[in-house]
Amino acid sequence: MDIGVVLQNDPPALGVVEMAKKAEAAGFSHVWTFDSHVLWQEPFVIYSKILDETERVIVGPMVTNPGTRDWTVIASLFATLNEMYGNRTICGIGRGDSALRVLGAQPQTLGQLREAVQVIKGLGSGEKVTLREKELQFAWAPDSRLEVWVAAYGPKALALTGEVGDGYILQLADPDIAAWMIGAVRAAAEKAGRDPMSIKFCVAAPAYVGDDLEHQREQCRWFGGMVGNHIADIVGRYGGDGGAVPQALTDYIKARQGYDYAEHGRAGNSHTTFVPDEIVDRFCILGPVENHLKRLEELKALGVDQFAVYLQHDAKLATLEAYGSQIIPAIK
Repeated sequence: MDIGVVLQNDPPALGVVEMAKKAEAAGFSHVWTFDSHVLWQEPFVIYSKILDETERVIVGPMVTNPGTRDWTVIASLFATLNEMYGNRTICGIGRGDSALRVLGAQPQTLGQLREAVQVIKGLGSGEKVTLREKELQFAWAPDSRLEVWVAAYGPKALALTGEVGDGYILQLADPDIAAWMIGAVRAAAEKAGRDPMSIKFCVAAPAYVGDDLEHQREQCRWFGGMVGNHIADIVGRYGGDGGAVPQALTDYIKARQGYDYAEHGRAGNSHTTFVPDEIVDRFCILGPVENHLKRLEELKALGVDQFAVYLQHDAKLATLEAYGSQIIPAIK
């Protein structure tokens, strides 16, 4: 199992680069960042600097979307970085949440997401694609290769992932829910005539190494609010008791009263008080090193290829160092 890290593009941007360098030195395989250009800094500028100052880590957004940039621009950004630094990028993508909603726009449709995945992957891998009845190809990037991993929770998005995605991103670390979601993606892949075992699976969630569980929960409660914000759309579309997503995901958001994107992805988010301790414990990985190893082994047994550590709390460096010195060597 690979271990990646997820960073916010908070200023100073060079601080993000330094954390990425520390992550590579600690043995992390991937450096992901948020992509919400109003709330945080522009990620692709930062990726170029990270790649220039590292040798091995793969970088990419968790996640970009088809709405804030033209799809050909997204593909060109990846292909350019690949030409410069040797195919060390990855594209995580979803319908779009904070990046679009703070602009007063709505997330893209699943149809747009499906086509965007195919266009971005094709162009980013040196292939010809057809877009708006035009045949396009980056003649300057024949050797670029790009995987596109789709972030999803709802049934139709999970099916789309199995049909066209190279990988699946699940933003929570509960093994029971992960098993449900992975099964849905694999079933869709098999139905589409793809090898279900060819799809890679990434579970991403806050991880905090330490002994003060109460403090860790408060630092990571924001994550349950973020997940709940995504799930609210699905519940609104399908209802909360129809089996569209696991019941554990729909039950806890009943007390949700709203969401403020000014606090999106931040510890201390005041709009996440509805998230109970049980959900924080299930969605995140908290506590001493042995807790982390136990959960990671459970996820690994389900077929998870990568766990990506969200470092949005007050012990970023300590957790990164604990993973590098104790957890990554053990899980490898």
